[in-house]
This record gives sequence, structure tokens and C-alpha cells, in this order.
Amino acid sequence: MHTTSRVVLLVVQAIVAVTAFAGGVALTAGSLNPDVAMVIRPPLEYLEGSPFSSYLVPGLVLALVLGGIHLLAFGSLLRRSPAALFWSTAAGYAALIWIFVQMVFIPFSFLQAIYFAAGAIELGLVLLILGLLRGPRTSAPVA
Repeated sequence: MHTTSRVVLLVVQAIVAVTAFAGGVALTAGSLNPDVAMVIRPPLEYLEGSPFSSYLVPGLVLALVLGGIHLLAFGSLLRRSPAALFWSTAAGYAALIWIFVQMVFIPFSFLQAIYFAAGAIELGLVLLILGLLRGPRTSAPVA
């Protein structure tokens, strides 16, 4: 069970790391280059009421913090580092916090549900690996 949970966790972390980095780069590029801003940046109206006047800082945070912590979690889990589950937990919480904060300012989108699910799945898999949740039984109990 741990092998399956570990592989699924690695896949989720890799997907979030790559897409967070790509999305952050896109937001940052859209903030810095007005010619491509309409193609790769959400409407600026979404930032009304937020502490940001452009997507530059949110883009950098998305790429470097969310993408970075997922890359760190992925690398440590791949190397079987003793800190792997700590970083995996931090990555899962980071994804949830990112989505919670984003939903305060940006109208609901399907991607928010996907990334919320990714963070919840990461935390659930850590609990399974730690043995704090029971996975499906593969054989009948011995009497």
C-alpha cells in the first residue's frame, strides 16, 4: 500500500509543481509584457479589493512558493529523505491555503476545485503512508 500511495503522491506533486511554475511564469509574463497580458492573465478586476495592483507578485508566489515547495516535496520523496513526509504535508497545506486565499478574490473556477482536491489528496496520502488512515484491505482478516 505504501508503494502505491508514494507513487500517487509523487505524481500529484509533480503535476502541481509543473503547473504552478508554468502558471506563475504566465502570470508574471503577462504582468511584465502588456502585449501578451490578455492571453495569459486573468482580468485585473479580480484583483480589486486585494493588496495587489497586478499579477506580478501573485505570479511569483505561485511559481516560487507553491511550485517550489511541491518540487522540494517531490525531490525529497523521490530520494526517500527522512523529511519527505514533512515537505509533502507542507506542500498539501500550501495548495489548500493558495486556493482558500485565491477564492476570496477570484470567482470560482474548475481549476480551483482541481487544486483543492490535489492538496487534500496529498494530505490524505501522507496520512495513509503514516498509517493514520486505513487503506483498502487486500485480504480477509485472519481469525
